[in-house]
Amino acid sequence: MAGVKKNNLRLKFDSSRNLAPAPESKSIANIADRYDLFINGKFEKPSSKKYFDTINPATEEKLSSVAEANNADVNKAVSAARTAYEKVWKKTSAKERAKYIYRIARMIQERARELAVIETLDGGKPIRESRDFDVPTAANHFFYYAGWADKLEYAFPNKNPQPLGVAGQIIPWNFPLLMAAWKIAPALATGNTVVLKPAETTPLTALKLAEIIQEADLPPGVVNIITGAGATGAAIVNHPDINKIAFTGSTDVGKIIQRAVAGSDKKVTLELGGKAANIIFDDAPLDQAVEGVINGIFFNQGHVCCAGSRLFVQESVYKIVLQKLKDRMESLIVGNPMDKNTDVGAINSRQQLEVIHKYLKIGQQEGAEMFQSSCAIPKKGFYCRPTIFTNVAQSNRIAQEEIFGPVLAIQTFRTEDEVIEKANNTPFGLSAGVWTDKGSKIFNMTSKLRAGVIWANTYNKFDPVSPFGGYKESGFGREGGLHGLGAYLKV
Repeated sequence: MAGVKKNNLRLKFDSSRNLAPAPESKSIANIADRYDLFINGKFEKPSSKKYFDTINPATEEKLSSVAEANNADVNKAVSAARTAYEKVWKKTSAKERAKYIYRIARMIQERARELAVIETLDGGKPIRESRDFDVPTAANHFFYYAGWADKLEYAFPNKNPQPLGVAGQIIPWNFPLLMAAWKIAPALATGNTVVLKPAETTPLTALKLAEIIQEADLPPGVVNIITGAGATGAAIVNHPDINKIAFTGSTDVGKIIQRAVAGSDKKVTLELGGKAANIIFDDAPLDQAVEGVINGIFFNQGHVCCAGSRLFVQESVYKIVLQKLKDRMESLIVGNPMDKNTDVGAINSRQQLEVIHKYLKIGQQEGAEMFQSSCAIPKKGFYCRPTIFTNVAQSNRIAQEEIFGPVLAIQTFRTEDEVIEKANNTPFGLSAGVWTDKGSKIFNMTSKLRAGVIWANTYNKFDPVSPFGGYKESGFGREGGLHGLGAYLKV
């Protein structure tokens, strides 16, 4: 039982939510026992002759074996992309390019349920999120950029926009299909060809996208999807015949990429880590704000670069916000990601779960007070209870370093100037959230917060029309919207 105090009375309510299981069927997911590399329009065995397993983090069961590309495979993929660019794609009319991109979008919609199930099985995120956010948003990005393909002269008037050539793209494991769409759609719309590498722990929906691309009759070599780990990504970054690198992932890897391409003529966009501030003022609609905080940090188990992992609450409402937050956490269902009732699924990998546990220990050692929901978690698989830390100092590592898990660090503030200084006191600058009833306060905050994306009285709202990206160690360049086109063009 949990409750809140009102007029010195404690209103009790049942937060256990003992709902009957509502599992999504796995039967629609057609997962092959083995996947090869998608090069030049067909699946080819890797030169390395090596394969690695991809597993279901919720059950630790093997899903499939996936090819591990070596330097020779990267060379083959880049060569296919270069040939397709020079001989076919850059000569294809913009209107025809748009038709292909639109066709891919429609086919994603047609296979939406299968893609959602595979995304959940491979990544551990709740099926509701895969079904209602990841897959529809991925399709929307292809639709959006299909519309831009024949309008580039209007997007960049008097600038004669031209494609760059071959784009090397490396995506993370937290939103595999969506990140592939973010990368591939604008590249194709602007006339470039692609070599894409998905994360080694979540390759399956990218490989399913390869099947869709094949069925859409996209000319061979325009999109190549190769799998592997860090060495494969490094081979793409360092390849001399690639004109553009687009990377989404950790700040540490982003720095390595930036050093690797320094002195070359490669165009680069980096979308890296974050440590977003979510700020609640005393005049905010508190129930709405608490719901936004829950969404901001526990969506996708906190595996979100723009997660609101730092919460700043004005002192006068701190106690009631904290109580509401704890009560709301008790109602979260943690467990089988395939269950439609699940709010928080499995951590993506054992390695990431170990990182999160390390930070939980660090937080307590530094003197912060830890609270976790009392939910039961499955004995098998990689799970972490939703967690908040109070009594957090600005210097604490849990307030400065990206944890990439369901862990929230809470601090208080008194004035706008104080919270602006605290919010900006981080090496990151990807996103932020502001909760207040005053429009003037919103405009003041958003003009002074050093973050690429700032939400007001909401959080985690995305649209293909809106550019996304950060400042400082959160990277540079923008993806989405008109800005996302410019990253793939000479203008």
